[in-house]
Amino acid sequence: MTQITMLPDRAVLAVEGEDRVGFLQGLVSNDVTGAAPGRAVWAGMLTPQGKWLADFFIVGEAGRLLLDVEAGQAAMLAQKLTRFRLRAKVSIGPAPLLVHAGWGGPGPAGAFADPRLPEAGWRLLAEAALPANATPEEYDLHRLRLGLPGGSLDMEAEKTTLLEAGFDDLHGVSWTKGCYMGQELTARTKYRGLLKRRLMPVAIDGALPPPGTPVMADGAEVGSMRSGRGGLGLALLRNDAIGKELRCGEATLRVVAPAWMRLADA
Repeated sequence: MTQITMLPDRAVLAVEGEDRVGFLQGLVSNDVTGAAPGRAVWAGMLTPQGKWLADFFIVGEAGRLLLDVEAGQAAMLAQKLTRFRLRAKVSIGPAPLLVHAGWGGPGPAGAFADPRLPEAGWRLLAEAALPANATPEEYDLHRLRLGLPGGSLDMEAEKTTLLEAGFDDLHGVSWTKGCYMGQELTARTKYRGLLKRRLMPVAIDGALPPPGTPVMADGAEVGSMRSGRGGLGLALLRNDAIGKELRCGEATLRVVAPAWMRLADA
């Protein structure tokens, strides 16, 4: 049965104007030309040094691009995009739309597939709330089962790189579209094999550790806990710790690598 819920922790920004595609193309990690009505791309915005600031879905509409973004990051993102506008013919502002997510079955008209994984389901931006049969907490558990990063729950602004958070495996980076802010570090990390840690799904045996709790292996700190719920979570771990016995607070962690994750590339 299709599950659907509204996501109150999400917001929508509209980027309008004739230069909207080219403007975003030079700022975000993915190819904005792939965004169209009913089709989204997932992208990150980085610092000039290549560290994560925000991530969002971009979906195209007639005359505008809609950004499905974490609500707590919307004002910051709008401010930064406006700062880079210069002479581009674009405007950036909030759109009065509600974000819905669905999984386990097909979506209604106007929904777009989550571009990260087919199993992730679909999303819908609507002016009014749709009838729901699931909760945001159930959606959060769904994304944890898939090992999908949850924005600032799992990534640290100006610290996390896209490849640490799985953006390459989850179709969040274009390697062919040309330059964008922060591209140099992202490309160097990939092509020189510099990735030293990964955001890894973990099964949690014991009390859920708070975010930021150190993860220990053989008496040494090897990472930190990020988000979690219902015995599942994500932890940022050094590559050499993935096969070890892991302790985090009073809990034991077990890495559960998803099929989409290419650990051989780490």
